Amino acid sequence: MTRSEFDDIRAHIAAEAARPGDLLQLAHELLDDLEQVRMREAILRSYYLELLTAARATMAAEAAGDPAPLTFLQHELSKHGQLPTEDQVQRILSDALTAQTLLTSLDDPLPRRTARAGRASRCGGVSRTLRG
Repeated sequence: MTRSEFDDIRAHIAAEAARPGDLLQLAHELLDDLEQVRMREAILRSYYLELLTAARATMAAEAAGDPAPLTFLQHELSKHGQLPTEDQVQRILSDALTAQTLLTSLDDPLPRRTARAGRASRCGGVSRTLRG
């Protein structure tokens, strides 16, 4: 949703007479929540873009033979307090290896389940009718 759509919805809701416990109050709250989520997403996207730009600049600096190619990435990580300390190095490397393994396994198809002996191969529930 665009900012103007939020404003249009908000104006439409505000034009209605507000009554305690009314659905309009709920609509106000939901719209506020939706707008907050939208702002958080925009902030996260900007952080991601900054990190991606720093990573690309680091790789370009390395390709250009810069004596300190990690400068861009170090600056971006330190700006957000994410530079690892000596105590965190092994845990971070282990986490990265585990994440890489998990991501690789996502590409593998899931094994097909076979029906076990003595069990139905599909769910057979109780049939119910609606009362009219």
